[in-house]
Amino acid sequence: MKIDRIVCCVALLVLTLAVLPQVEAGEVLNSVKARGQLRCGVSEGILGFSERDADEHWRGLDVDFCRAVAAAVLGDANKVEFVPLIASTRFPALQSRRIDLLLSNTTWTLTREVVLKVQFPGILFYDGQGFLVPDGVGIKSIADLKDATICVTRGTTHRRNLETYFAAKDWPMKPLVINSAPEAEEALFAGRCRAYTSDAAQLAGMRLHAPKDRQAFVILPERISKEPLSLVVWSGDPEWTSVIRWVLNTLILAEEYGITRDNLDAVLAENKNLLVRRSADERDLIARSMGIEPDWGIRAVRAVGNYGEIYERNVGRDSPLKIERGLNRLWTQGGLHYAPPID
Repeated sequence: MKIDRIVCCVALLVLTLAVLPQVEAGEVLNSVKARGQLRCGVSEGILGFSERDADEHWRGLDVDFCRAVAAAVLGDANKVEFVPLIASTRFPALQSRRIDLLLSNTTWTLTREVVLKVQFPGILFYDGQGFLVPDGVGIKSIADLKDATICVTRGTTHRRNLETYFAAKDWPMKPLVINSAPEAEEALFAGRCRAYTSDAAQLAGMRLHAPKDRQAFVILPERISKEPLSLVVWSGDPEWTSVIRWVLNTLILAEEYGITRDNLDAVLAENKNLLVRRSADERDLIARSMGIEPDWGIRAVRAVGNYGEIYERNVGRDSPLKIERGLNRLWTQGGLHYAPPID
């Protein structure tokens, strides 16, 4: 297994170097502006993050962030092309310029950053790897999965985490590697595996997809990894990296400073809020240095709301998932989301 893993890593590195063009600073940002459209790589069918409804309209946490970037850079939240990707095709799509920004429930790791030559401008969602199992069959903890077949998606960090965890416990198990999350979902519901392991938030959405005429499913309480799900961009354009990072930071700061989509106009008129209180010259200087038009942060918040609004709408209390914010609260509320100051 170790030899297979080494061969796989070498092959991935060769592919990466083969498709990685030479990029000058500003090229991605300039291409987006010239094209008049942002191309976002997303997962397809992950409830709460990126999925298409019956009218083929994209919805989700990742989708809303892409719209915020489009509003900031292009002045229109609808100038986005969503490119659905399975896990194994995410990074080639980014490196071959098929997409400008990758979300797709992607974990920030050292190997991905230094080997694949990508940048992670900021963490959109803090998660951990869990297990989805049938209810009422005696599986109460991960220990009950010894000798079980466990479904896991190809091209993710989850397989290595799974194998490492079980090896450390000296527990036998058999991974069933599936090409995509929707296929893994079908395999679990069909009984081909005893459990499916992935990010806990993804499991929450998958559980709601279980057929009504079949057994219910539950998420085990343990987590076997940290999964900081990050925005991902090409490493060759630091201006683009800064734009993506600061759109996220602005959405977080807007929540911290009490700015919402509904009260934005009143806050601007009052001109006392620390997030927006600066002169026109200051706004112009910042925007010009970023390579975009002034009031980019205002456009982003107006399009999708602050981070808390995006969270609650898509995965929190106002969504079918009802996921407690936990680590995804602001730092002032015991969470991990913390944005540097603008000034």
